[in-house]
Amino acid sequence: MTNSKIVIRVCFLFGFILSSFSTLAQTSSIEIQQHINKTVWASFQKAYEARDADALNAIYATHVIRVTPNGIDTKDKFKRKNIESFKASKESKTEIKLDFWFDSRHTNEDTSYEVGFYKIGLTTNGKNQYIYGQFHIVLKKIEGVWKVTQDWDTTTINGHKISEEDFSKKEPLKF
Repeated sequence: MTNSKIVIRVCFLFGFILSSFSTLAQTSSIEIQQHINKTVWASFQKAYEARDADALNAIYATHVIRVTPNGIDTKDKFKRKNIESFKASKESKTEIKLDFWFDSRHTNEDTSYEVGFYKIGLTTNGKNQYIYGQFHIVLKKIEGVWKVTQDWDTTTINGHKISEEDFSKKEPLKF
């Protein structure tokens, strides 16, 4: 066998091995995301719709960076606002429906960066109101449990108010 044939075979074998590792990493990432869906996102949606601030806040890490168009919260004020907001929703008998889907997800063994769109439906006294937005979430595995460590969302992109048209580009997730 000539040297060039040996080089070609070694290169082919090396390429095959690298592509196998890439496939394994993708499978692992997908499996991790499926686990996150079950342990974080299904619980998030359930807590939000039930207006259960304690359950919702438990999904977040002890210290979170929360960013909105109103500024940056590094003191977890949003957790107290969740309690107040959900209490007010219960008192006014406002029903909440949360739908969302992912635009992109980048995940490894202990960190996941997830971007998506949401739709919040509020029903009070038979009247419906909808809020649309985009979120960027960082999840970290802390002591074996996935927790939200950074939460950023907005209702506009480049000055364009996010609408039903934007949200309807994909189907919402079902858990």
